[in-house]
Amino acid sequence: MKRDFLNYKIAELSELQDDAKRKAIAYFHERITAFNPELNAFLEVLPLSANYSSGSLSGIPYALKDNILARGTRTTCASDILKDYISPYDATVTARLKAEGAVLMGKTNLDEFAMGSSTENSAFGPSKNPWDLNRIPGGSSGGSAAAVAAGLVPFALGSDTGGSVRQPAAFCGVVGYKPSYGLVSRYGLVAFASSLDQIGPLTRCVDDAYAVFKTIARKDINDATTINNGVNLKANDLPKIDLKGIRIAVPSDALDFEGLDERVKSRFLEFVERLTEKGAKVSFIELGILKYVVATYYLIAPGEASSNLSRYDGVRYGERVESENYEEMIKKNRDIGFGDEVKRRILLGTFTLSSAYYDAYYRRALKIRRIISDRINKVLQEHDFILNPTTPTLPGKIGEISDPLTYYLMDIYTIPANLAGMPAISVPIDPVDGLPVGVQFMGKRLSDLQLLSVAKEAEKLSGAYENGLAKLPERWLHV
Repeated sequence: MKRDFLNYKIAELSELQDDAKRKAIAYFHERITAFNPELNAFLEVLPLSANYSSGSLSGIPYALKDNILARGTRTTCASDILKDYISPYDATVTARLKAEGAVLMGKTNLDEFAMGSSTENSAFGPSKNPWDLNRIPGGSSGGSAAAVAAGLVPFALGSDTGGSVRQPAAFCGVVGYKPSYGLVSRYGLVAFASSLDQIGPLTRCVDDAYAVFKTIARKDINDATTINNGVNLKANDLPKIDLKGIRIAVPSDALDFEGLDERVKSRFLEFVERLTEKGAKVSFIELGILKYVVATYYLIAPGEASSNLSRYDGVRYGERVESENYEEMIKKNRDIGFGDEVKRRILLGTFTLSSAYYDAYYRRALKIRRIISDRINKVLQEHDFILNPTTPTLPGKIGEISDPLTYYLMDIYTIPANLAGMPAISVPIDPVDGLPVGVQFMGKRLSDLQLLSVAKEAEKLSGAYENGLAKLPERWLHV
């Protein structure tokens, strides 16, 4: 039987002969051209190119979230203020993928400056969920998730500040992985909240996530937060792990959260039962921090964002609107250039960093962050992994939610990993009413290989896969 390129893992695509690789690149380019007008997953599609070097990802097409730099391409961050900005250099992750032969196909849509949970906050229109075009793909890496879930590229990179890789992965039925903080360079990633941001891959299986992770992870002299020798990345394959005896903690307070959809909860508990049948030791524990994580995140992240985004003033970056004086010019530039969600977070961050309220809000949030981190570390001293639903809800309809707090709470299960710097991965499980559901494993800091290994075993218990790859919606199977 003739195999379609959609049925190949990354390792199999990289082993094709040169002629077949060129056909594969043309095949995915044709799919992007045909399907992107419906999905709005890409903000920029690059011309077809068959130039690639040898390496572990030789000839593998991929996409970059449009807040990651690739020399000569537009990097808009889905914002009007950067709509004409051309990247002058490659981000470290881009350069490393290029050196291993990966082929950049284009830049993907996002919530403006990665601020949002739906990809509705893009100045260039929302992306659509491939499983239901009336629904959101999640955010802020919604374009990257939609591109992978519709089979437009074998993998894409996103950035994860509070769950922005894992949440859209869950909504679109693909794998989303956030490495431990410090393993992947953020050089060339447009900063949102520097102490939380991390670049991670979206793929159709854990093996592919590992292949991308091995390529982009290691020390970078351009990013002082990266570390040496954190994880052994020399092995071709993930270490094998036996579910029998694995100690998994399930936070009962996550299951008691009033915003948790009963259908998501039911699927999650079915999956936990399968883990138990395979010999995993599952304990329901009281994590005790979930009610604090959203408030803590929305004091720290906007504070850092208000500082990071101060550079977009029409002088150093952004389109300039002429005015009578300097102050008026900056006000006009920022008012015209930024969308509502970005303005909301800059105002919130500026308020919490102000001298009158710094101790009352920001400093207190930093203390709570430490308490949250300590609690997670204590649980992970007694267990190998923490498991919970990736999101409390199914993907909502576009325009359905107008309350920002509702969107903020959609990240309640993913934020802890960012606050504590832990690795976490979302894996799709059996869908509900035709819509994807994801579960999240979180491990100890720098336990990335063990985390990926247990996620690979979890894939075998999921009904969301076929021949080792996450299923694609029927609508997108043929150009």
